[in-house]
Amino acid sequence: MKILMATMGMNIGGAETHILELSKELKHQGHDVIIVSNGGVYVPEIEAAGIRHYQAPMHRRGFREMRRSRTILRDIISRERPDVVHAHARIPAFLCGSLQKRMGFPFVTTAHWVFDTSGILRYLTNWGQRTVAVSEDIKEYLIREYGLPPEHISVTINGIDTEKFSPAVSGERVIREFGLDASRPILSYVSRMDADRALVARQLIQIAPELDRAIPGIQLLIAGGGNVFDELKALANQTNQRLGRNCITMTGPRTDINEIVAAGDLFVGVSRAALEAMSAAKPVIVAGNEGYHGLFGPDKLTEAQAGNFCCRGLPVSRPETLLADVSAAFSLTREERERLGAYGRQVIFDHYSVRRMASDCLTMYEQVRRRKYRVVMSGYYGFSNAGDDAILESIQQAIHEASDEVAVTVLSNDPDLTRRQYGLDAIPRFRMWRVFSALRRSDALLSGGGSLLQDTTSTRSLFYYLSVIRCAELLGKPVMLYANGIGPVHKPANRRRVKRVVERAALVTLRDHSSARELRDMGVTRDDIRVTADPVFHLAPAGEARCAQLLSGTGIPNGRPFVAVSVRGWPGTGEFPRELARLCDHLYQAHGLEMLFLLMQPDKDREATRQVRERMSTPSYVLDAPCTPRELMGVLGKAKLCLAMRLHTLIFAARMAVPSMGLVYDPKVDSYLRELDLPAAGNVDQFDGGEAIRRADQMLADYDGVLYRLKIRSGELAQEARENERLLLKLLEESKR
Repeated sequence: MKILMATMGMNIGGAETHILELSKELKHQGHDVIIVSNGGVYVPEIEAAGIRHYQAPMHRRGFREMRRSRTILRDIISRERPDVVHAHARIPAFLCGSLQKRMGFPFVTTAHWVFDTSGILRYLTNWGQRTVAVSEDIKEYLIREYGLPPEHISVTINGIDTEKFSPAVSGERVIREFGLDASRPILSYVSRMDADRALVARQLIQIAPELDRAIPGIQLLIAGGGNVFDELKALANQTNQRLGRNCITMTGPRTDINEIVAAGDLFVGVSRAALEAMSAAKPVIVAGNEGYHGLFGPDKLTEAQAGNFCCRGLPVSRPETLLADVSAAFSLTREERERLGAYGRQVIFDHYSVRRMASDCLTMYEQVRRRKYRVVMSGYYGFSNAGDDAILESIQQAIHEASDEVAVTVLSNDPDLTRRQYGLDAIPRFRMWRVFSALRRSDALLSGGGSLLQDTTSTRSLFYYLSVIRCAELLGKPVMLYANGIGPVHKPANRRRVKRVVERAALVTLRDHSSARELRDMGVTRDDIRVTADPVFHLAPAGEARCAQLLSGTGIPNGRPFVAVSVRGWPGTGEFPRELARLCDHLYQAHGLEMLFLLMQPDKDREATRQVRERMSTPSYVLDAPCTPRELMGVLGKAKLCLAMRLHTLIFAARMAVPSMGLVYDPKVDSYLRELDLPAAGNVDQFDGGEAIRRADQMLADYDGVLYRLKIRSGELAQEARENERLLLKLLEESKR
């Protein structure tokens, strides 16, 4: 396999060493590896290992430099034709991602650390088709801050070369070079000497006089270069002058880190440097800019692994704590220090070998390379509508679970948003030449789910979806109507158009039986149409902690039962807001239920929500924080009851087994309620608050029975939804024959 690594530079640092060791191991296993970076001290070692290096100014954010880097990358990729491109930092990932849209190469990234997510920086971040996180906490960060789906992310380790970092490596050459005394204690430290990385180096220099008193003759060997190196070296020189001896040695940047580590009796550092010292069987104090673990031993393993030995979330390193732990470490007997060192090396063998790191990456490379099929998804995507976004996410998740061999391209109103949220390739839905090009490269078109083939919204919307389908047909691509809700289709000409499309489609699945009846009424006679279920029944809610956080932010009293209410703007509703407010007040006064309003499509739901709330005489609350579909589903799952206009709010509730009453504005809502054996509160164009109250009281009187039946039906629908992917894979297999 030919692998191209793209990163900012190859100077000393944890991420840079990770790339170096990964590349060398992949090369050792017989793969052809290329690195593109701004260069650095590791380049000679890269080239000595038989790895080609190309230089590009990818460490610079300026427009001119980024454009130049993009041109260099494009030319290299065109010439080398790698099997996979692997980016390791924000700018390289952004540049590779922009090229991938046009050139279509398999593309993965690695997240080595957490990024600033403010302003434009969020939009300069591309996570590729798959993302490698070097720790579980970074994976959680990517899910939380960027909304990446969990299945998009693989966790690997900072693999360590256990032969390079071994107790057998000698530090004698380094000891001679810097005039150290091997008979006296030596503490070694390795890190970049940048302002955001050098806290512990600064603290070691600060406490050196106290260390000299506590541990007579101690020598500090501090390696690394950066933007505060000169400042720290000046401080070290002043300390040496006060002590009257060379207590602190500042080496600057080095590539012989294994020998630097070998020269020491104790290592202080963080992240990859700490792991390398453990591999060399040195006792290690884990300390860095992000926090402080202290002297590593069996009692620290779980905590250290959770943050990849980076100390994220732990108390900050303090000079007095560092002084006490260094003093305590040197007070241990030789046998005790050897036992700690041996334990650390075994941890590396068990969890952090470079071979495992390479294996994890190769697995991901194969996942993105073996995409046997390409499908285009057409739907109402990229409009910040939670229902339709949930359809997209659930289809993507279901396809991924069914097969790693299917690559998806989404026709989206906001391609950048779709790419960020779901890690999917996306193109503008109205740039028809781009749509045509994507369809030409695809193996099939998926139209749906949702209610795409209807003219209630507008005939123009119907024409758009029919045009995309017709384009696929002209290119000879099979069309799957994926878990569609059909209708209503009012105009006779439109009914004829829908009928023709359905009859020509290679595969038709429907989300409900009312859609099947609508097709029969149009005169569709094919007998292979399958009624499955809405794909959202695949979707898992967000975690408990996040849902609790969102609920707390609404101000709703903690622990109180509540009704999830979802309304949208709709013409001709008359007194509906007042009558619904009357129902909400009754549920609060008679049944002790709080009202929590959910915004499924905030821009369109916020005003309708305000109109209802201002007519209520009892308290109400609204969840108006930005939410993913999973988060909305998770919050809704905490409700006792749901009142909803939007169909997918009702589907969310059914997925979470929350009894619902529909506020019917469209026949699809009424038919879906019948599918679930749930009542309607009434039609919004003639809503009767008194009748709605009667129906609500009746439902709550039989609440346990309603809940029992809903749980059974929800489970059935979840199973039926999985039929969509099985039929899709069968269609794709047949298309290749």
